[in-house]
Amino acid sequence: MESVNIAADDGPGAESPPDFRHVKSWIFDLDNTLYRADNGIFAQIEARMTDYVMAFLKLPRAAAYARQKVLYRQYGTTLNGLMREHGAAPDDYLHYVHDIDLSDLSPDTSLTAALENLPGRRFVFTNGCRDHAARILGRLGMAHLFDAVWDIRTMAFQPKPQMGAYQSVVAAAGLTCKQAAMFDDIPGNLAPARALGMTTVWLKSDSAWGKHGPVMDVAPGDIGHQTDDLTQFLHSIRI
Repeated sequence: MESVNIAADDGPGAESPPDFRHVKSWIFDLDNTLYRADNGIFAQIEARMTDYVMAFLKLPRAAAYARQKVLYRQYGTTLNGLMREHGAAPDDYLHYVHDIDLSDLSPDTSLTAALENLPGRRFVFTNGCRDHAARILGRLGMAHLFDAVWDIRTMAFQPKPQMGAYQSVVAAAGLTCKQAAMFDDIPGNLAPARALGMTTVWLKSDSAWGKHGPVMDVAPGDIGHQTDDLTQFLHSIRI
């Protein structure tokens, strides 16, 4: 596993910047990837997930929180578990959990510049919904940067890290996986991408969200690179 450690010059002993000159398609997770995991956005979403499970299954809050985590780990998303086990209506759930306050989210000019500089096509690949992605990208000033948003509906409610989600979007976009790079804050979401031949980058943070994710074996080779600063990483790579 490689971390970003770019030397100041190209003299003897200097580390070479990560080489991404082969990449023609750039795939980014949305939540906790295109914005910092510690800014409180996903904390709002998680709280509303628990609220929804509490009301839908008529559970006390502590039991609803525990049930939400079980469904998330088992099915990849809480929604997928609620649909499969309890017949939940996806649109009701998606509208409710993403009805959050984004007033603290502002344009990220440095990350926007780094994304604009990437050659080829750019995509957002999220287990959330398209409307939520549009709101987030609008607040970040990045809506114009992406060729498409692949959301949970695009995947027919088959979420990451299920392989079918990756295969469906790869086919729909006509991607050549060996010329694609995927960025995600959850290591398990990178394993299927690597299996398909993509270059993978883990956005490492101390956030608890990824730790609650689906149980999945992640081999050292599944993560090609890791960084705790997406902007710095994108400005440093060879393209």
